[in-house]
Amino acid sequence: MADNLINQDTFYFIEVDLLCSRTPITCPPQTGLIEMAGLMQQHNISGIVVVENERPVGIVSLRDLRNCVATNYGGLASLTVQDLMQTELITIRRHDYLFKAIFKMARYNIHRLVVVNDDGSLAGVITNSDLLRIQSRCPLYLSQEIEAADSFEQLQETGARITELLQFVVKAGADTQSLISLISHFNDLMSLQVITLLDRLEGVRLPRSAAFLVMGSEGRGEQTLRTDQDNAIVYSDSVSTDELKQIKQFAGRVVDRLEFIGVPRCPGGIMASNRQWCHSISTWQRIIARWIGTPTLKNMVKFGMFQDLRVIHGNLSLEKKLREHIIATSHNHTLFFSYMAHNIVQFSPPLGLFGRFKPEQKGEHKGSFDLKKAGIFALTQGVSLLALLHHTMGGTTWDKLGWLRQDSQISEDDLNSIEEAFSLLVRLRLMVQLDAVAAGKTPDNYCDPTLLSNREQDQLRTALKSVNLMLQILKDTFQLDLLRI
Repeated sequence: MADNLINQDTFYFIEVDLLCSRTPITCPPQTGLIEMAGLMQQHNISGIVVVENERPVGIVSLRDLRNCVATNYGGLASLTVQDLMQTELITIRRHDYLFKAIFKMARYNIHRLVVVNDDGSLAGVITNSDLLRIQSRCPLYLSQEIEAADSFEQLQETGARITELLQFVVKAGADTQSLISLISHFNDLMSLQVITLLDRLEGVRLPRSAAFLVMGSEGRGEQTLRTDQDNAIVYSDSVSTDELKQIKQFAGRVVDRLEFIGVPRCPGGIMASNRQWCHSISTWQRIIARWIGTPTLKNMVKFGMFQDLRVIHGNLSLEKKLREHIIATSHNHTLFFSYMAHNIVQFSPPLGLFGRFKPEQKGEHKGSFDLKKAGIFALTQGVSLLALLHHTMGGTTWDKLGWLRQDSQISEDDLNSIEEAFSLLVRLRLMVQLDAVAAGKTPDNYCDPTLLSNREQDQLRTALKSVNLMLQILKDTFQLDLLRI
């Protein structure tokens, strides 16, 4: 996993500002003690910061209040916060590292620190609970928890925290490729633990002569938030009748259990439990040959999904055979590449004259546009097609761009522009989805450009112009101007 992700060593060097509460409950020194106690009860907090002229001047903890009640029973009504507060504050600056916060809490045996700005004004509060929570957000910690889950219910609960982790590592500044790699890592772990639990709890397993495939963005290792299932099964031509029964049972149960832990079924039925997506190796080879030899729109859509296949459980040799067959068959039908490219270039980015955005004009998403249709689809499919032209399959879009740098006629500058555009669009989609989850909405791919800063809008325009560059490369490479469809 990438080095710049949050882990048990590096989280100590995250700035306090990232973790502290920005809206701490405060009160002035003149507040009555009973009123202050009511505030603490109302907000379910164990400490309150005393503020005067926007600066912290003291703090009162639940322990302070309890001791006061024990020694001043009957006289509380006349007391104010000023009579009780601790004025020797232990503070920390918002841009200090967490290791300093941990050190101060340990040295002074306290459970909270007042966080201040450079001018001494109150910025927030950080507690020992916050520090414990950040440790549980480390990828290694969450990975271990997923692998230790001993029930589907526990796996469901653990998986729900992945989004919280992503919110955190985005704020921590992880780069896009590392973020997407992290998501893929967790998605694979969740799927593999489902398979482990099926075997352990239900005795349902896949024979050694079969493999469970994921496809599309999951196959490329490029999912943002967990999306619909896109999976399939391939098995040896020599499986027995009993093994075939095992395969079908596994296919049904794995799809059911993935849905249970939070991975929705594919609305289009692209799932291993669907007979159309569960075949022997020879049957898959015939289907692939038909898709390539008869490039109808429907066949191209299916091929585009299937070509990003990746085995996450089972017989890896079957993946190798499928990829070898795709490469050999596609190069025996060169017109297929032109048809695929023609389909991709229909997805032009929503940019008008003078770089103006062209969002949807009506309906539920009026004022927004679909980032996948706006550019992500054209970039991923275009890069995959160019890689296939050079006899290469598998890996992420970033991986394929790296291979194209070594083995294509496309300029380094153009490839860099395409890579930057892809990274920006994928990150923007992730941010939009995380914002939706935080707002209690269902995440989707839609972005309202008016909600972006001027700088972000300029970056988005540049990215969409690079999508046009990708489309032009496809037109030139496959001579689409000469194609008559």
